[in-house]
Amino acid sequence: MASAITTLAADAPTLSAANTGFMLICSALVMLMTPGLAFFYGGMVRVKSSLNMLMMSFISLGIVTILWVLYGFSLAFGTDSGSLIGWSSDYVGLSGIGITELWDGYTIPVYVFAVFQLMFAVITPALISGALADRVKFSAWALFSALWVTVVYFPVAHWVWGAGGWLFELGVIDFAGGTAVHINAGAAALGVILVIGKRVGFKRDPMRPHSLPLVMLGAGLLWFGWFGFNAGSWLGNDDGVGAVMFVNTQVATAAAMLAWLAYEKLRHGSFTTLGAASGAVAGLVAITPSGGSCSPLGAIAIGAIAGLVCAMAVGLKYKFGYDDSLDVVGVHLVGGVIGSLLVGFFATGGVQSDAAGLFYGGGLEQLGKQAIGVFSVLAYSLVVSAVLAFLLDKTIGMRVTEDDEVSGIDQVEHAETAYDFSGAGGGASSRSTAAHAPAAAASKKVDA
Repeated sequence: MASAITTLAADAPTLSAANTGFMLICSALVMLMTPGLAFFYGGMVRVKSSLNMLMMSFISLGIVTILWVLYGFSLAFGTDSGSLIGWSSDYVGLSGIGITELWDGYTIPVYVFAVFQLMFAVITPALISGALADRVKFSAWALFSALWVTVVYFPVAHWVWGAGGWLFELGVIDFAGGTAVHINAGAAALGVILVIGKRVGFKRDPMRPHSLPLVMLGAGLLWFGWFGFNAGSWLGNDDGVGAVMFVNTQVATAAAMLAWLAYEKLRHGSFTTLGAASGAVAGLVAITPSGGSCSPLGAIAIGAIAGLVCAMAVGLKYKFGYDDSLDVVGVHLVGGVIGSLLVGFFATGGVQSDAAGLFYGGGLEQLGKQAIGVFSVLAYSLVVSAVLAFLLDKTIGMRVTEDDEVSGIDQVEHAETAYDFSGAGGGASSRSTAAHAPAAAASKKVDA
């Protein structure tokens, strides 16, 4: 008996300083993605809405952080109840957790796992905001975010990743958030825009990005942070799976960017910076659920398919008449669906699990599981998000007035503008004016 106890003690995980440090770095990288998303979205809107777009992402860092500590972590990762939701009183307020208490089965503290998952919870509602640009009251958005993470994100995170969650137990593979993050946010975006309607001037007025350099900066920050988002989701570095995911993240993103640009060139005749940035994000989205189960060659295929299909999908809003301002549906919903379903084709059975896809002799079983995960999350998020938006619209109102939208939501909602062109001093125009002032004065004297 004593020897058995000794063996069990030896086999029990112990805190790994290396894995703990790695996961803290990954958590910081995922946190950086939310400001990166703010820049990405902020550059894509018109000047009069850019601050509002930045704030719709930044506010998530405040609201979701507090809710996660109070009860979100408990709902998502507490003891399972009916395979639908979790709850552990020790996780409420993160008050009953020992500083060296390990996450079950891993070598990192519970606190580290909690803060890593917090950053996923933060960015998910921020993703939704891109579909609602130019027209939503900031107070209504803040309240919607709080309600949405409570009744949609926290439960879905438990379904997908929580021990006992029904999709987790079914065997749905979602390495880092294709269902829980991207399909969840994309479906929510569609549900809300179907309720609140189109922007003033949709399909009529030009609504071009005001700062493509900001878009590229944001895309670069997202790409950089996504390595923490994806590779960190294995929660350690002990068996090489995280390294495969890191490689696949880079490979799929590159393939998607090239595929999007090729489609643009053939369809519209140009290679655009917006297309490069959007294609990269589409690849990042698609590899998020699938990169831990496929080979690098599979990642190339997944990225290329996602880049091509998402590039085609962004135009559907004009065909069907829904105003997805910054293509959240076309990139995140469609990309998440593609990446999640392609697990059923490209899973090798030799990376994160022994589940194999159709192309590796696994038949259709895993594809069926993936489809259940995809369409259950899509339907739940779409319906509940639309109901939340409808209730808020009928009570406090979701949209600013038409006059406020036309004049600019930044000034109305935040009493600020992104760029101040009225300041004195500096700049070529002021120097030019100063240089011409003596000549102008002399001309006036002659005229007199």
